[in-house]
Amino acid sequence: MNEHVSRSKFEQQRRDKLDKLRALGVDPYGDRFDGVQPAAVIKAAYTDDIEGKRARCAGRIVLLRDIGKLIFITLRDSSGTIQLGLSKKLLAECWEMVKLLELGDLLGAEGLLGRTKTGEITVWCESVSLLSKALLPPPEKFHGLADVDMRYRMRYVDLWANPEVMQRFKQRSEIAATIRRFLADRGFLEVETPMMQTVAGGAAARPFITHHNTLDIDLYLRIAPELFLKRLLVGGMEKVFEINRSFRNEGLSTRHNPEFTMMELYQAYADYRVMMDLTEELICHLIERHCSSSILPFGTLTIDYSRPWRRARYADLLKEYAHCDMEDMASVRRRAQQLGIEESNKDDAVVVNEVFEAVVEEHLVNPTFVMDYPAAICPLTRQSKTDPRFAERFELFVGMMELANAYTELNDPDVQEANFRRQLRGLPEEESMAKMDDDFITALKYGMPPAGGLGIGIDRLMMLLTNATSIRDVILFPLLKPAAVKAEKEPIE
Repeated sequence: MNEHVSRSKFEQQRRDKLDKLRALGVDPYGDRFDGVQPAAVIKAAYTDDIEGKRARCAGRIVLLRDIGKLIFITLRDSSGTIQLGLSKKLLAECWEMVKLLELGDLLGAEGLLGRTKTGEITVWCESVSLLSKALLPPPEKFHGLADVDMRYRMRYVDLWANPEVMQRFKQRSEIAATIRRFLADRGFLEVETPMMQTVAGGAAARPFITHHNTLDIDLYLRIAPELFLKRLLVGGMEKVFEINRSFRNEGLSTRHNPEFTMMELYQAYADYRVMMDLTEELICHLIERHCSSSILPFGTLTIDYSRPWRRARYADLLKEYAHCDMEDMASVRRRAQQLGIEESNKDDAVVVNEVFEAVVEEHLVNPTFVMDYPAAICPLTRQSKTDPRFAERFELFVGMMELANAYTELNDPDVQEANFRRQLRGLPEEESMAKMDDDFITALKYGMPPAGGLGIGIDRLMMLLTNATSIRDVILFPLLKPAAVKAEKEPIE
């Protein structure tokens, strides 16, 4: 049966009940309902030796068993579920309304607490209030988490139909709060920088472009907050961080969403090794606070977060896993050819990095700090003083994916301008950093302190800590193709 026809039929049945409720003088969309206690709190506080204890709760009906003069309802709120017992004897005055209740309706209830013969803690209702009539039942495909695409599109149903989804997003909120407390306790100041920027900078990515009508100028949704946060270092804010959205006009996958949450921080008078220590301390603190063990599942992988974490040089990992040497570019290019990478018209550093991404990253399961990247692909990073071919940069890999990126920040305005100009050569206009950020160079000329900078992908961090193998499972409303477009290719059965 076509889902849309089926849904229309179910909706009409519920609208018939809506009319009956109004005929009884019941407002199907209720009023304020004060004094509500979370279901989990009610159950946790209940003891059998206390008589006459009352409870007042509200939530959605997720299970309803009508056995004539007695109805048992399972009510779900954001904390969990609780059973209600509705008897005709106690609710004679509103029994007609009670008999019209259905799955999905929002209900408020008050009564004495007790247990059923099976031991279930139950609110024996003395009064009930319909707070909102649901005109659509839960979609059948939600049962057993069968239709993942429908769950993402209808997160407003997914959250109450699947308790583990609610729990994951509550955990995400708690983890984000812990990150903020951790950084505040170490003297970091949380700030907000522009989402719309006149120059797209701070990372190499394709931006989203919008237009400001009053000023008649194009603006870019930011691809990273980096250059504005560094301006704050110039201004004298010595420890700053931001947790907010960034936008990249690129592909969709289980690890990429065009709109994503990133935490970036900068610390004056530090370097990338300080950022390494901070990153390890922060993530281990989160695991200690929010996870059951330092050894966690991630899909089919098992990841050991026990300290200390591995620290390995980029060049050494290339030798270990790709079996080629950056000192011998002929060997690197041969390896690229074996991997099917087009290398003939690319710079040496680009070829090296494509080989690294193709071969090395899949081996980095346990937390690994990959240190000292080729300087040619790190235009915002200070070069190593002992070997200028390399940059003082690390990327943290966990579960075979990049989780964090950090630098010893480049603060020489002349070198930074030269790096920008070299990067801009031949770059398509639609790519990021296709225009020089002259104001950022001006800011550096006033003097930016030596600093370490760190970026952590919050969505990917949440994936790892909650065992979610798709980024869509940790974003409340991930970007999806419009349903109508999808339906043209994949008809609903």
